[in-house]
Amino acid sequence: MFLIGFTIVPLVGDKMFKKLTKCILLICTILTFTALTFVACDTKKVENDNASAQSKIKVVVTFNAMREFAAAVGKDKVDIVTIIPDGTEPHDFEPKTKDLESLNNAKVFVYNGFGMEAWVDKALGAVDNKSLVAVESSKGSDAIENTDAGELEEHGQYDPHLWISLKGAENEAKNIKDALVKVDSSNKDYYEKNYNDFATQLDTIYDEYNKKFQTVINKSFVTGHAAFAYLCRDFGLEQNSVEDMVRTKVSETLAKEVGAKVEKIHTIESADDDDKDYIQCMKENLDMIYNSLK
Repeated sequence: MFLIGFTIVPLVGDKMFKKLTKCILLICTILTFTALTFVACDTKKVENDNASAQSKIKVVVTFNAMREFAAAVGKDKVDIVTIIPDGTEPHDFEPKTKDLESLNNAKVFVYNGFGMEAWVDKALGAVDNKSLVAVESSKGSDAIENTDAGELEEHGQYDPHLWISLKGAENEAKNIKDALVKVDSSNKDYYEKNYNDFATQLDTIYDEYNKKFQTVINKSFVTGHAAFAYLCRDFGLEQNSVEDMVRTKVSETLAKEVGAKVEKIHTIESADDDDKDYIQCMKENLDMIYNSLK
């Protein structure tokens, strides 16, 4: 009796044995070829995944709002690195060696401008990347000049908070779209479509809330951080900041005295704790402001 694998078969003649041996060898060859095919397929998948990752446009952005706009326009054709950690003030940030390395390997660098990132020129001068397209996303927007002494000291001549404005966001996204088209012209239609879709969403929200704000008599609201000048310009509103009293308990005490309610509002400088995107955060902001004015 011969033991082949786990099957016991009876003893056979030489001729039958040779045929049986050929069959076994054929089966082994087929199994080996199949196994090699699976390995080759798995290897090919890894290679394709790596090639896909390498084919994406490397985009470096300064902070979360810029990441939101770059992601809305670039979607799955961009690989985005945000160099300012959440919770860090963009104007106080100092780039590290790893941040400069990211810029050296990037195709596009997106920053807000209007004095928000005072370190940008120095950082760009420290990298050796002649093909890098630097995008000052606020370019083309009308800047609001700071008049408050505290704001002048903190932010400089201009209010940098353009992104907290639907109209401002649309312009910033357009500048990012133009940069992506410049470095990846073969996907121009893709970026144009994504930008148009995003701009349509922004316009729809603007139209909705512009009608709402026209119905309220009170146009003034109080905020802990004077970051909403561009939003106010969009809708004919007025912000009053209590920036020196931003601690929660003080804000709550002040709110009780004037019969108001303290609400969390999104500045979108950092990623939202609940993973809300720009559109969701801005709708919540506008809802809170509108309800406070009714």
